[in-house]
Amino acid sequence: MNTNCMVWLPADHRLMGDHGHQMPFLLLGDKYARAVKEGARAQPVMFPLADVDQIGELLALVDGVMLTGSPSNVHPSHFEEDVADPSLPLDPARDLLTLALVRACVQEGVPLLGVCRGFQEINVALGGTLHQRVHDVPGLMDHREPKTAPPDEQYAPRHAVRFVPGSPFAEWARAEETQVNSLHGQGINRLAAGLDAMAHAPDGLVEAFAVRGARTFAYAVQWHPEWRCRDTPFYAAIFEAFGRACRQRHSLRLQAADLARH
Repeated sequence: MNTNCMVWLPADHRLMGDHGHQMPFLLLGDKYARAVKEGARAQPVMFPLADVDQIGELLALVDGVMLTGSPSNVHPSHFEEDVADPSLPLDPARDLLTLALVRACVQEGVPLLGVCRGFQEINVALGGTLHQRVHDVPGLMDHREPKTAPPDEQYAPRHAVRFVPGSPFAEWARAEETQVNSLHGQGINRLAAGLDAMAHAPDGLVEAFAVRGARTFAYAVQWHPEWRCRDTPFYAAIFEAFGRACRQRHSLRLQAADLARH
């Protein structure tokens, strides 16, 4: 692993505690950090209290950004809707940072990988909208996981996705269709104008996209390739490609630093 190659993963903001006494926590799921370290061969890092106005200086320190999944949803006010289900968790502090972070990554050419919530964040940040309750939309499947089942069952392959022929996803999967897991209640309604769909579920829901015209790796998926990514060749290939892009940025950063010193 290139321990100098660093990938920024944003923190979730959550209240935790017992007996009615809750305190704020900043959290990162182990499976996401582990996929970056073992799959992308890079060092996962967090800037837990990063502000929007710090994005530029912090991006200059890292070689990639991974927007993770989360129990929380993107607040629908960001795509001009009211909250459909008040019982579902939201994370406005994360929204504030990540929506701006997406736009900065695209502008600066920083490798970007979005997973589940991160996939939805990229779409919203670039002007797209979401279905808040995919399972209530006529013609769409229920894409949620069996929440009371053990993790191995929740993250088991759930449905097929079909890739755009010749796309990077078809190359990584070595097929034009494969099975993926499915653990989401929200999904893409209108795809942002700057994104190109790369994969669809059998019901037509967009499951993967690329940032059009990106100077480097800029892809996102609705499923969870981080789950034991090294055990599934397709999932491993996604993280390997992300890691290569991050190492390329790392080399460019080193070259720029050498030039600045001389």
